[in-house]
Amino acid sequence: MRKILVSVLLAAVALYANCALALDSSSTPVVVTPLASRTTTASGQPITLPQKNVQVLVSTYDIAPGATLPVHRHPFPRYAYVEAGTLKVTNVETGNSNTYKTGDFIIEMIGQWHQATNIGDGPVKLLVIDQVEQGAKNTELRQ
Repeated sequence: MRKILVSVLLAAVALYANCALALDSSSTPVVVTPLASRTTTASGQPITLPQKNVQVLVSTYDIAPGATLPVHRHPFPRYAYVEAGTLKVTNVETGNSNTYKTGDFIIEMIGQWHQATNIGDGPVKLLVIDQVEQGAKNTELRQ
């Protein structure tokens, strides 16, 4: 069921991108630029959604140059768009790292311990979208 939902959502995004100009009612065109289309997280896991009462949370993060977030994990899907800066995310369980720059889209790993460091000269600015079970938090810090 979840695979079907993800497929339907991705198809809707593709259809929207192809039909955007037709939806414009003025003489100014609407330009849609697809940013990402993925079925797996940054560590290769299939994307799975919460099982009940899904709540969408949207937030921004500003991470100072040189700052490192504590080791943490996410029990539910988290997506991030890098608005500015350079962020290195390391899976502390495997040692694998990915570096993300302005314009990149991150589909974060689920249930795996990781941390992120701003490795650039300026702040990292992220737009973060979480899909959680209603009332749940999506970040657990390692004790």
